[in-house]
Amino acid sequence: MRTEGIEALPHPRRPVRGAQENVSASARGRRDLAYLEVSSHPVSPRLGADCEVLQFAVKMLRVVSWNINGIRSPLQGMVYEEPSNCAAMAMGRILDKLDADIVCLQETKVTRDVLTEPLAIIEGYNSYFSFSRNRSGYSGVATFCKDSATPMAAEEGLSGLLTTHNGDVGCYGNMDEFTQEELRALDSEGRALLTQHKIRTWEGKEKTLTLINVYCPHADAGKPERLSFKMRFYRLLQIRAEALLAAGSHVIILGDLNTAHRPIDHWDAVNLECFEEDPGRKWMDGLLSNLGCQAGSHVRPFIDSYRCFQPKQEGAFTCWSAVSGARHLNYGSRLDYVLGDRTLVIDTFQDSFRLPEVMGSDHCPVGAVLSVSSMPAKQCPPLCTRFLPEFAGTQLKILRFLVRLKQDPVFKHSALRLGKQTQVQMHQNKARVRSARPRPSHAGSSRGQKNLTNYFQPSSSRPQVSPILELPSVGALMTPKTLEEEAMARVVEGQASVSEAKDEKEVRTSFWKSVLGGPSPMPLCGGHREPCVMRTVKKPGPNLGRHFYMCARPQGPPTDPSSRCNFFLWSRPS
Repeated sequence: MRTEGIEALPHPRRPVRGAQENVSASARGRRDLAYLEVSSHPVSPRLGADCEVLQFAVKMLRVVSWNINGIRSPLQGMVYEEPSNCAAMAMGRILDKLDADIVCLQETKVTRDVLTEPLAIIEGYNSYFSFSRNRSGYSGVATFCKDSATPMAAEEGLSGLLTTHNGDVGCYGNMDEFTQEELRALDSEGRALLTQHKIRTWEGKEKTLTLINVYCPHADAGKPERLSFKMRFYRLLQIRAEALLAAGSHVIILGDLNTAHRPIDHWDAVNLECFEEDPGRKWMDGLLSNLGCQAGSHVRPFIDSYRCFQPKQEGAFTCWSAVSGARHLNYGSRLDYVLGDRTLVIDTFQDSFRLPEVMGSDHCPVGAVLSVSSMPAKQCPPLCTRFLPEFAGTQLKILRFLVRLKQDPVFKHSALRLGKQTQVQMHQNKARVRSARPRPSHAGSSRGQKNLTNYFQPSSSRPQVSPILELPSVGALMTPKTLEEEAMARVVEGQASVSEAKDEKEVRTSFWKSVLGGPSPMPLCGGHREPCVMRTVKKPGPNLGRHFYMCARPQGPPTDPSSRCNFFLWSRPS
């Protein structure tokens, strides 16, 4: 069969647009497989010769990143849906809901000593964790890969100092500007995890793709040393990513970068002083380039994939304050990114998306879809959690050190006979003890033990009191009442007792009200005249622990009348 033109053939460097239409639907939560198929046929005669186009099929690769704010926190709302209350099933439901080949989680807040097997080992996935070495329940990242996307290498940290296995990623670059102590400090908080995958492009070429799952530090205004730590972490991340690019691998940096890059990525950028002068934003300026940049000296190595597809989308936030309820009014910032190297984004990225409908954290998931196929490794890298001794069934137990000795028959017979003799001797000793015990007297009772009442019997020396004569009651001397009169009397007595109890209760209530004033009513906010909520100062300083009142509505833009007003009032000390 011959064709009459070349218009139906795909572009030689870009996948057909039909695949992008299929993927855009999957980016919103549905899983669709887009295949790029070209049947074997001769090319148009206008090319001058017949040649066959290689038949191939490409399955889309979907990656998702989510700051989960505690890997056990989202499970609290899902474990009750499971009949067996199993955390493994709940974690599997989360991965199925995200519906990705590779899921990168940040801020897991678990260390190795508290990580449980149901959270770490999920059927159909292989997982990799990086833990904080300094604090428990702090930081930490994890990557879950489907078995169809098993990486060929995995590594914890950016410096290479934590690598103890043969399956490391490598390619570290020049880190001479860092001291060994500084590198260990940057990697000690469990903020980076690398997985390297083999992929096949739509052209049929096999390449290497390295995913860097990162949870970048937060710079606290009251702790200038953390800003320095954050910038040094940024610098180490860039060195490692550029070294991997120089080695020929495609690179994706995804996770929580803890910086809103552009004013469009922050809800209150216009009111922030020196927004563009922030060191983190300057670092991102030096790392990212716009898609429209031409080749030259100003081209940066990476592209923000979401702004590549949605360059002017406002309100595309990924993080909101959970305390102020700002998510209700979309009053947040965009801190989570999927950054791909320039060539990878231009050639293979089909979509980049957010999933704000997924709840369970103060962040929402972000992700991207690539027109590449994953080529799974035959076996997982040594860093895989299923190889940890506590999960692999190879951890030594104390019973392994208590080995049962084999005894010869003669020694066993003699030991058995000695044991019988010992038992006979023990029975004889017990019989002797029983015979030596003093027998109780039968004078008091059959058992010989006196009752407690024996000690309270009247003494014989005391004079006996004559019995009291029972006199008839006054009621017996009165004329008997009829049944109606008795019923009426009971009703009157019941009402009197109820009124007395009611009066007594009112007296007690009034007394305690006079002693205890009770909580004072909540003041009304100035903007909406609604009851306020009480908050406590948790920031270290002179007001630590003090209570104050503020508007109860969620935080939102100042121009929105339904958002929180600026009412503030200190609570009077009790």
